[in-house]
Amino acid sequence: MPKPLIVGRPVLVVIDVQKGSFADWEESERLPMLPDRVERMYRVRSVVDAARAAGVPVIFFKEEHRANLVDFGRELDGTENIHCLETSPYTPVATEELGVLADDYVITKRRYSCFFGTELEILLKGLKANTLLMAGGFTDVCVHYTFVDGHQHDYYCRVIEDCTTASSPPAHDAALNAMEYLQHGAVRSAQEIIDAFAARDYAPLA
Repeated sequence: MPKPLIVGRPVLVVIDVQKGSFADWEESERLPMLPDRVERMYRVRSVVDAARAAGVPVIFFKEEHRANLVDFGRELDGTENIHCLETSPYTPVATEELGVLADDYVITKRRYSCFFGTELEILLKGLKANTLLMAGGFTDVCVHYTFVDGHQHDYYCRVIEDCTTASSPPAHDAALNAMEYLQHGAVRSAQEIIDAFAARDYAPLA
């Protein structure tokens, strides 16, 4: 049986919604993308605002790589080319579009998973998190791999389907199916999350 949408204390994890998420990209055979990808990224703000209103912590992630490419590892062995360089204007977190505040949690990662080589696990322990609610991109890459790692760390994981974007529609659907395979009821909508936030009262951390 599926678990409740939110179990215990939730944290909203916004994954790689960066300046480039709102830029005009030409579709290609390599990255056909989702046709409504920009609309989906703008929708993330509604969930961020609802989380703030309910006292739910928000953690923003950005993928960033050094200009000399030393920290790419095997990322360039597949379909992706050079991306998210620290020198690119498209790499910073989309602070205005998301309403990021000066004292928000913003974490830089060098790999796809938000858990790999970052302080996320320590931060989640400090926040006494039980449920991770994920938005951002790509559904089939960074969101999926973060979901898997969260699952293996015994968090309840949810992906906000209409607040994610992907490298292609088939890849999006396949990733959602893979996450639902791990945790029944994992795939949710923004409105479901917003309604769940509004219906609960989260006491501040001691």
